[in-house]
Amino acid sequence: MHAAMTNATIHRRPPHAGGFDLSPTWRALVALSGGAMTLAIVVALSRWALGLTIDHSSARQLAVIVHVATVIPAVPLGLYLMLTRKGGARHKLLGRIWIALMVTTALAAIFIRHINDGQFSFIHLFVPLTLIGAWQTVASARRGQMRKHRNHLLGLYLGALIIPGIFAFSGNRLMGAWLFS
Repeated sequence: MHAAMTNATIHRRPPHAGGFDLSPTWRALVALSGGAMTLAIVVALSRWALGLTIDHSSARQLAVIVHVATVIPAVPLGLYLMLTRKGGARHKLLGRIWIALMVTTALAAIFIRHINDGQFSFIHLFVPLTLIGAWQTVASARRGQMRKHRNHLLGLYLGALIIPGIFAFSGNRLMGAWLFS
């Protein structure tokens, strides 16, 4: 009887599934950084749509178009997923979409070369980190290791979206040009 109860206990939903699993500190950090990045994206896109930005040559490269088109929705979608209830069908579906956006973003970035010399730039270091983080996120969720899943997601969101996003809004990069030109 004890072995049967142990097996039944193992297959139940984790205690935090269907709830909020970030501490107040992490929730605040994710909310502030993700909210600020989402706002910067909205302002940059608005300026571009209104014709208030310079004509940036990289905006015509297919790899840049795919990268921007997938990273832009990944920021607010990831923010939503990090701050809302976990474990339901909607969370799982949107999580799959988010992972697909992240992997596509990373793969597209491989084909983006530094504007001046056609080489990879330091920001390309985030490509393997993103792909590894995406794999770890999916693997931990499939194994039911929700604490690891959460930690991988935090690392992926902050380390593959927010930190590179800060660099994307600096210098002569496309998003920086759209926001500040």
